[in-house]
Amino acid sequence: MDFSTSTAAAQPPGAKVRRSAAGGRGTRLGPWPVVALCTLIAAFSLLPLGYVVAATANTGWDTIIALVFRPRVGELLFNTLALVLITVPLCLVLGIGGAWLAERTSLAGHKAWSVLLAAPLAIPAFVNSYAWVSAIPSLGGILGGVLISVLSYFPLVYIPVAAVLSRLDPALEQSAASLGLGPWKVFFRVVLPQLRLAAAGGALLVALHLLAEYGAFAMIAFDTFTTAIYDQFRSTFNGSAANMLAGVLVLFCLLLLLAESKTRGRARYARVGGGVQSNPQRLALGAFQLPAQLGLIALSALALGVPLWHVGRWIIAGGAAIWERQDLLDALLQTLGYGLAGAAATTVLAFPLAYLAVRHPGPAAKVLEAVNYISSSMPGIVVALALVTITVHNVPAIYQTSVVLVAAYALLFMPRALVNLRAGLAQAPRELDEAAQALGKPPFIAFLRVTLRLSAPAAAGGAALVFLGIVNELTATLLLAPNGTRTLATQFWALSSEIDYMGAAPYALLMIVLSAPMTYLLFVQSKKAAGQ
Repeated sequence: MDFSTSTAAAQPPGAKVRRSAAGGRGTRLGPWPVVALCTLIAAFSLLPLGYVVAATANTGWDTIIALVFRPRVGELLFNTLALVLITVPLCLVLGIGGAWLAERTSLAGHKAWSVLLAAPLAIPAFVNSYAWVSAIPSLGGILGGVLISVLSYFPLVYIPVAAVLSRLDPALEQSAASLGLGPWKVFFRVVLPQLRLAAAGGALLVALHLLAEYGAFAMIAFDTFTTAIYDQFRSTFNGSAANMLAGVLVLFCLLLLLAESKTRGRARYARVGGGVQSNPQRLALGAFQLPAQLGLIALSALALGVPLWHVGRWIIAGGAAIWERQDLLDALLQTLGYGLAGAAATTVLAFPLAYLAVRHPGPAAKVLEAVNYISSSMPGIVVALALVTITVHNVPAIYQTSVVLVAAYALLFMPRALVNLRAGLAQAPRELDEAAQALGKPPFIAFLRVTLRLSAPAAAGGAALVFLGIVNELTATLLLAPNGTRTLATQFWALSSEIDYMGAAPYALLMIVLSAPMTYLLFVQSKKAAGQ
């Protein structure tokens, strides 16, 4: 029986079914207040891209050619391309290999390893760089950049791939094995193609993080577009050179998004999720058990051991005095304040978009949602430059205020909330709203008591992931924070830039402590999402 039909039949005589649980008269695109709000949010999300386009349009062709086609840009282009082309494949190998060992083999202690391989994501890349510079002061160049990047970002591939592997239908592998294919052929011919979406998405995240990263590369004096833009901005305050470098960087981001979309394609993949009837049989490692264990121990020692050891070493060397600094407490409280405010604002802005995408799917909803993914893929340096320029010239009253900084966080991290909210709303069918309305509840009350209540856990999860991003955000905060603002990231950066490694260590430790539970939440939620 159709549930919506049965609820309508159960109405009292004369009762009216409201058009929308969110209130307001509906249109073919969805309730018009929701559509209007989503349009405004999308327009807000387009500010960074609009800034880049406007800055390029206002620069004459002669100036553009002079600024873009010069040796310095060629050097930055080479560094950035080399970094991406070396780091992304290495992250794919480590992420897919680690996920396969933890989820599909007889690896001893596989449950512990499954968590440990995600743990390096709790250590900000610039803290990782700080630790490796403490260990090897001469570290630098492309090899240093690749080392730090791979150890910081391979979990971005591991987490989604492990989530898919944990829920992948084993019938496919069993069928392939019954046809005479050995374990390795089954992996490469059957399993690996099913990981295409997760691996491509993880690779995209790694590449975008590489384009956006500033602190990790500035600390080892490895020049990329982001470090050059920041230096140019600080020396000329939003000059044409910084704008043109930002334009090249945004073009890079858009090309990466296009490449990931082409890689993803329209192919259909085997089902994953609760409908799987049997557990996959773990492949016996046999003689490969020891090499696998040694390899994972080495990876964990490099990605977790080195940063934790050196942070601890500097804390012990500094003694109790480094914990008595007044600005340490101020930085912690301000980080928590900005994290909570940014997470709340981002989740609230993402909710109408998620609601429209789930309850009223269609071309308009897809476009409005896609706008946020495109804008949020831009590096924090570009978002910060856009907001600096817009506020200085149009709304100087809010220039360098907390409002602008929280707006930057929302632009950068909205997809984290949006993805979680979509999953939560998908589990709150509209028929439940209609049933509540049939029992006499006004649309808005029905929405609050049913849809909002059922999606609250997903909203909390999305807010937690936004909070994680804000705690570790550096570039936009450095450019946009009001005078006197101290966050853990900015104070760590200020002290480590002055080679005060002992003073910087407590800030590094607090960032790791705040990030660790959020990273675990991300890992757990990714597995739940794969099972939906």
